[in-house]
Amino acid sequence: MVNDPIADMITRLRNAALARLERTEVPFSRLKVNVAEILKQEGYVSDYRVEEDERRIIVFLKYSRNRTSAFSGLRRASRPGRRYYVGHQEIPTVRNGLGISILSTSHGVMTDRAARAAKIGGEILCEVW
Repeated sequence: MVNDPIADMITRLRNAALARLERTEVPFSRLKVNVAEILKQEGYVSDYRVEEDERRIIVFLKYSRNRTSAFSGLRRASRPGRRYYVGHQEIPTVRNGLGISILSTSHGVMTDRAARAAKIGGEILCEVW
């Protein structure tokens, strides 16, 4: 049993990118599907597929021509033992705007830019750069 499913997903993505794997499997949850959708929209993964009958998400990683990953870092910001909530004015930038934060808000899961534009705060799930 995993105590922190988002950290498990981030670790699986990070390990798959370091091993230069084409895809990785993640146990299914709606929150993880939302995170995978944001990663796809922002260009950090090429695609994802939900297989509900087997209760898993298959995430297809994205690489450049020289086989470097589309993301160079993933970090879990809010943890079960230390939740990290911010208002819309306090949302930090990641690597001076070169990365994104993924937030869980009252309006759903969204990026830091979308949350600032909508003036919505929430829990910072993770940072990607």
